[in-house]
Amino acid sequence: MKALVVYESMYGNTRDVAEAIGAGLSSRVTVEVVEVSSAPEVVGDEVELVVVGGPTHAFGMSRSSTRADAAQEAPVVSAGQGIREWVENVRLPAAVRAATFDTKVIKPRFPGSAAAAAAKRLRRKSVRLIAQPMTFYVTGKQGPVATGELGRARRWGEMLAPETRRVAA
Repeated sequence: MKALVVYESMYGNTRDVAEAIGAGLSSRVTVEVVEVSSAPEVVGDEVELVVVGGPTHAFGMSRSSTRADAAQEAPVVSAGQGIREWVENVRLPAAVRAATFDTKVIKPRFPGSAAAAAAKRLRRKSVRLIAQPMTFYVTGKQGPVATGELGRARRWGEMLAPETRRVAA
């Protein structure tokens, strides 16, 4: 069994959450955590679960213009394509399952969700989602990740792992 966690991160917060999710998953399955520009364009049949996450920009997934705006403020982790482009173009195995997550500023609470938008696009590709889209919070635009969120991300990863095993049975 193998899981693939693909993330987009501007300031490193979403990367930290993705790594925590991967750590939770790794307690039960083999997992690879990759930044979106290094993610495969074709996911192999050995991957049973794909977890996709990114920051919420302008009420949804980032666009090239919102990534460019972020890059003007500080060096960014994901300078190339985002999860929007990756989800649109990736070829996934027919039996793969998925889950999505995002990061958002804790205050003020803006509407919108990159995770919900990614989930919608995955469903359009006939991918079965095994969990509701999940949001993890950061304390400010550039972070850091809010207290307790990395532990919550790890526990969410642990919760996703049994779903992967059940699908394989």
